[in-house]
Amino acid sequence: MKIKWQKNDELGMFFSSAGGFSHRFRTHDRYMTYTIALVEDDDLLRANYTKALERDGYLVSSYAGRLQALAAFGRQLPDLAILDIMLQGEMEGGFELCRELRRQSPTIPIIFLTARDSDLDRVSGLRLGAWDYLTKNTTTLDFLPVRISALFKIVESLSTNLATSGDHIFETGRLKIHNERKQVFWQDKLIDLTLTEFWLLHSLAKIPGHVKSHDQLMAAANVVVTNNAITAHIRRIRDKFREVDPTFDAIRTEYGMGYRWLAG
Repeated sequence: MKIKWQKNDELGMFFSSAGGFSHRFRTHDRYMTYTIALVEDDDLLRANYTKALERDGYLVSSYAGRLQALAAFGRQLPDLAILDIMLQGEMEGGFELCRELRRQSPTIPIIFLTARDSDLDRVSGLRLGAWDYLTKNTTTLDFLPVRISALFKIVESLSTNLATSGDHIFETGRLKIHNERKQVFWQDKLIDLTLTEFWLLHSLAKIPGHVKSHDQLMAAANVVVTNNAITAHIRRIRDKFREVDPTFDAIRTEYGMGYRWLAG
């Protein structure tokens, strides 16, 4: 059966002729589908969870082990991650993967979905920065997509509040950005950036851990320049930060892809 998707602008969703719907959000008059990373070493469970989430309209990338997932996260972070704890013989592989994810991004929603149901494990998972801790014996294939949808609604609400809050102050680690004043502080010291440099930095830092391509940075700064010019701007930004902190290394070059802002 051929499925036809129909847009409902009021709800921000796409409904299908088969009765399902796609979780998409509007950005600059386009719709984008949320991406989810699923890390589960049981082949059957991984396939079932993936099918349930894809049926609900999400784009799912699944991994059987920690190292495989970590390599993928190094290339591109998902919008949300679902982690088992015990992974291919690693008793706390999911906990370690959560730590690594939090180093790359302090904001990405993380859910533990595991057979381990002790309060100690729950506390450990939440203290590592997980948004939720679900157990496999009580989480059905119908409930999981609903819970994820609720978390994405929180993300959307937070994003909307930030976008409409005027001169809000954005902070991540030692970085502080005053949006309306176009001022940047590192370790509470003012960094003297040009307007173009400000928007390049803002684009990088607003989603720590995510790679920004040259084209995305160019669009964020509202300039049309060559890749070499973007590279020169990034170099000057680094130099200005190092004038106040010689150990500054929060902007990482990802060769062939662009740049990422490191959390911390």
